Amino acid sequence: MHKNWNYMIIIGAMTIACSDKTTTNMVTWPDVTAPVAEKKVHERIIHNDTIVDNYYWMNDYFKKGRDSAEVIAYLEAENSYTAAMMKDTEKLQETLFHEMKGRIKEKDESVPYFKNGYYYYSRTDEGKQYYKFCRKKGSLDAPEEVLLDVDDMAEGYAYYAAGGFSISPDNKLLSFGVDTVSRREYTIYVKNLETGALLPDKIDRTTGGATWANDNKTLFYTAKNPVTLLSEKIRRYTLGSGSAGDVVVYEEKDNTNYIGVGKSKNGKHIMIYSGGTLSSEVRTLDADNPNDTFEVFQPRMKEVLYSVTALNDKFLILTNDGAKNFKVMECPLDRTAKEHWKEFIPHREDVLVSDIDEFKDYIVISERKNGLTQMAVRSLKDGSQHYLDFGEAAYTVYPSTNVEYDTDMVRYGYTSLVTPSSTYDYHMNTKEKTLRKQQEVVGGYDVENYVTERLFATAADGTQVPISLVYKKGFPKNGKSPLLLYGYGSYGMSMDPTFNSSRLSLLDRGFVYAIAHIRGGEEMGRQWYEDGKMMNKQNTFRDFIDCAKYLISERYTSSDHLYAQGGSAGGLLMGAVINMAPELWNGVIAQVPFVDVVNTMLDETIPLTTNEYDEWGNPNDKAAYEYMKSYSPYENMEAKEYPNLLVTTGLHDSQVQYFEPAKWVAKLREIKKGNQVVLFKTDMEYGHGGASGRFDYLKDVALNYAFLFKLEGIRE
Repeated sequence: MHKNWNYMIIIGAMTIACSDKTTTNMVTWPDVTAPVAEKKVHERIIHNDTIVDNYYWMNDYFKKGRDSAEVIAYLEAENSYTAAMMKDTEKLQETLFHEMKGRIKEKDESVPYFKNGYYYYSRTDEGKQYYKFCRKKGSLDAPEEVLLDVDDMAEGYAYYAAGGFSISPDNKLLSFGVDTVSRREYTIYVKNLETGALLPDKIDRTTGGATWANDNKTLFYTAKNPVTLLSEKIRRYTLGSGSAGDVVVYEEKDNTNYIGVGKSKNGKHIMIYSGGTLSSEVRTLDADNPNDTFEVFQPRMKEVLYSVTALNDKFLILTNDGAKNFKVMECPLDRTAKEHWKEFIPHREDVLVSDIDEFKDYIVISERKNGLTQMAVRSLKDGSQHYLDFGEAAYTVYPSTNVEYDTDMVRYGYTSLVTPSSTYDYHMNTKEKTLRKQQEVVGGYDVENYVTERLFATAADGTQVPISLVYKKGFPKNGKSPLLLYGYGSYGMSMDPTFNSSRLSLLDRGFVYAIAHIRGGEEMGRQWYEDGKMMNKQNTFRDFIDCAKYLISERYTSSDHLYAQGGSAGGLLMGAVINMAPELWNGVIAQVPFVDVVNTMLDETIPLTTNEYDEWGNPNDKAAYEYMKSYSPYENMEAKEYPNLLVTTGLHDSQVQYFEPAKWVAKLREIKKGNQVVLFKTDMEYGHGGASGRFDYLKDVALNYAFLFKLEGIRE
């Protein structure tokens, strides 16, 4: 351990109030000395503004690799401190882990889907962390083929993720990606399904998925930059050809764009998509002629997004060109430029069109209205349209696995805060639906024991912000109950209400769970997103604070019992709101938090930085720099009391590097007042998404819950 860090010695125990607020919550914490990080002066000078960053050195592991023993020692010291501070909850954490694991049906099977003559599904075995990817030919009564035994493949790895499964058109080959580091950098392999052998072909540094041309030997894939992890190139690979047959077919010059490649559902087109926050571009290729050149569908247009859906007789284009909430256009297969686009579904001010699923005789349109998801079925024969009905106040519906083109059945998923995840088949011509499977909660679950509500908080500027919440029936609305408020609010990602069996451990111990659907997401339409990004970002934080104040005013909780949680960009939210309104929260959980906004956005060597300019701004621009500096958590700490804090990260995180929360915690400990604790845990084997196994992640959930329960005085 570095000489300037205090060794941790358990002296005894101290009993402290969770804050200096009036509270009955008295928490006993071990009298343990927290690590003290060394200060090393580093100056950031930009726009004539000089900032001293004493903890900048913590990015050495990222910059210098595994030679940085100093960083590792500090992270391990923090882990030891957190373990010591939470030692009295170890039994509770173990109880919670087994309680949550016990609700999971260990021996289970997904609903099979049909594609090109085969039924595909995955199944899990008792006691196993992963799964087996299987198929049956022609009938569900046919013999099972285990295509990949991921349980066996993952043996010996601390982290193992397999994905991007793609079957060749002749059903003989399977391509798949594997990540064993947790940086979302995959190696693609190809398996011969007739012999069971892996081909010698291996493609490194990819996004994991591959798209087959119709010749059964050509693969298109997305290659990553090994430093920034940006998806920069689409490459074409011919099986058996080695490096000579691995060629670049598209290179993205705009480092603010993400790119990818896929295939139309009818199997006729290979498509390359390049898109950022504000504009996009599509290229197409005949899937029968993989060596031809991709053709631009429509050159990218300033501040216009579009995506393309291929039907047998035309293309549909989903675009925001002159349509804030998107509209659908159509064009001939051989004339795709914008001048040939004609309106197919007009723009509506109150409805966001988010996706299209295509079939031979129908399209299914995913929409949002009044903050809720909905699905419309439209006949391509006569233009008639109808909506599916769901009947709950707050729910989530979404198209599920729909890989067959020539069918009149659409599969969709449905869930709510009280309804376990359910898979339905809906016959678009007869309007009949069939429940194929509902998530089983082992040990029993009665939906009648829980209540879900949808509320609206009034933000400071008058905006109505939705809140979805759930609690156990009999909850007393007296301001004395604990409430966990979750938020995200970035990238236009909507935090829809979904069921989580692990959450029952929270609800059954008296907690209310709430989601604040704040600006920066897209719950209320595209404008909702635009009002919470770039130079409007502070709306996101103010909305969350106003939701918290509303819940207190309506006596769902009080500041003595109010907790907040968010991860990644939601971790930025956590950092911002505790700077702006620290008195509101008794405790906060910040997971893989993006808290050092300015420094990260100034460093183009950090993965994904340039992709984010249209979300946060480019700090090389003075106005953008000053605005993000005004809210970046790391830049805005003050010598005041903060809530109790649990911060988690992953050493191999590719999205938010470990050093952001590490620096934040070190500086917060240095500057804050009061007795509130700051706990910091780094998963040394994992990245942004945490553990890869289907049970291991529950240990992190158990730690989070134990932290909340400790603050509430809940011991079992």
